[in-house]
Amino acid sequence: MTALPEEVSKAWDNRKSPVVLTTIDKNGNPNSIYATCASKYNEETIVVANNKFVKTLENILSGSKGSILFITEELKSYQIKGELEYHESGDIFDNMKEWNPQRLPGYGAAALIVKEVFTGAEKLL
Repeated sequence: MTALPEEVSKAWDNRKSPVVLTTIDKNGNPNSIYATCASKYNEETIVVANNKFVKTLENILSGSKGSILFITEELKSYQIKGELEYHESGDIFDNMKEWNPQRLPGYGAAALIVKEVFTGAEKLL
């Protein structure tokens, strides 16, 4: 597995909400959503709670790769790219249920497995 660079891991902890999660459909069309319920599961995995995905879920289930874009309080942006998994049970799902607000459904957990990391045009990983 590929771990987030230390700079990006610290930046994640200092991010402004929401993040942008982008997936691709089977025809190559991008779909982006704002997600306020996102967390770092570990240094290799970023999780976004499915509180009402429709197109995003379709794309994930069809094998889409994805990216998460976020900005820090200092207005520095980062993009994390990788493989997507979807969990409706297990450790990642249970972890999401711990931090996702109880008032939201948390139908599942979209897990982005880190493969590449950028800040602007600079590739960090």
